[in-house]
Amino acid sequence: MKFISWNVNGMRAVMKKGFMNYFNELDADVFSVQEIKMKPEQLEFEMDGYHIYLNSAERPGYSGTATFTKEKPIAVTYGIGIEDHDKEGRILTLEFPKFYHVNCYTPNSKRGLERLEYRQVWEDEIKAYLDELRKKKPVVYCGDLNVAHKEIDLKNPSTNRKNAGFTDEEREKMTQLLEGGYIDTFRYFYPEKEEEYTWWSYLTKARERNAGWRIDYFITSEDLKDALVDASIHQEIMGSDHCPVELVLDLEQF
Repeated sequence: MKFISWNVNGMRAVMKKGFMNYFNELDADVFSVQEIKMKPEQLEFEMDGYHIYLNSAERPGYSGTATFTKEKPIAVTYGIGIEDHDKEGRILTLEFPKFYHVNCYTPNSKRGLERLEYRQVWEDEIKAYLDELRKKKPVVYCGDLNVAHKEIDLKNPSTNRKNAGFTDEEREKMTQLLEGGYIDTFRYFYPEKEEEYTWWSYLTKARERNAGWRIDYFITSEDLKDALVDASIHQEIMGSDHCPVELVLDLEQF
């Protein structure tokens, strides 16, 4: 089973940059996008063979998540039941017979770390949410998680130590999640692979220089360890300041 996740930085914008070509080529069973920046009533496209689910932010042109799936889910949950988080459309959960799929767009701590305190609360409550789901069935958690976990996960760690996405606090929350029974699937397969990034600043031609960050993930609960087949990063795909990430699972045994 193939999964794709991509922060598209505006769904309507990326549609004009070849999104459907990439979508069809990747042929994922479940395709998740973040930062859709649109409302359901602005949906002007169809995807043959896919069910479409959107969780939009209350604020127009901001945040939001969407998931496109070949298999119709048993249930769909918008948010986690906490108003402070849910108003930004950042979590979209699909329940399938063998697992939960959680599409996430984690809040950025912002310049000056003005939102770092909120981010810490978010991390604790998202982990609690995932832990509750995991009690029922395995979890596939994906999206733009807005943190480069280790120094290997960004080009210039020394100059970014106190910047949003690479603070000690954010990295520690990721460590706590992984040590709490979850797997960073890309690093599971490629623990030492360097210069594998998923986001590049539009400034200073960062993508041309591959001066990027790995902040987009597929994370699974540990009970899916034996189902892991491969994880990859599609740096060749353009259209956003992020690129898609991929996970392949063999769920036949479950």
